[in-house]
Amino acid sequence: MTTEKIFIPLNIAILVVSDSRTDADDVSGKTLVERAIDAGHHVLEKKIVADDIYQIRASVSKWIADHEVNVIITTGGTGVTGRDGTPEAVKPLLDKVLDGFGETFRMLSYQDIKTSTIQSRAIAGVANATYLFCLPGSSGACRTAWDGLIKEQLDHRTRPCNLVQLMPRLMEK
Repeated sequence: MTTEKIFIPLNIAILVVSDSRTDADDVSGKTLVERAIDAGHHVLEKKIVADDIYQIRASVSKWIADHEVNVIITTGGTGVTGRDGTPEAVKPLLDKVLDGFGETFRMLSYQDIKTSTIQSRAIAGVANATYLFCLPGSSGACRTAWDGLIKEQLDHRTRPCNLVQLMPRLMEK
């Protein structure tokens, strides 16, 4: 007797952080939407905001407070220029940081972009039982993060463990 686990779709919100992109020319956000839907998840909303700490924080905070949203993925604003502020916007909102995400993402990215990966400040964590992933703005980085890390961790069938199986326990005290 086999007990094959069925896929559990999650509700995902995607935030594109950019001072210059519009819906018409946004490739990274569209890449994430397509991959999430192809994996069987629901994309509840995709939004573009300026690279401004307070606009980022307002959008992310709204989704963290919405119990329908299970996962938030941001793309953009994780570099080192003066306008890059996504980690600064998101870190104060996190209850826990998933340090291994950024470390592993940079390890995977090194295969494609070599030492340029040190410029990425990609982070992940959890806030109010909502997982957050902050990715660089390039579509290549979004593909690397989704295909190499996020997709499997958002699938409760992934063994030996995954983030979905922990969801019922995220609000433990």
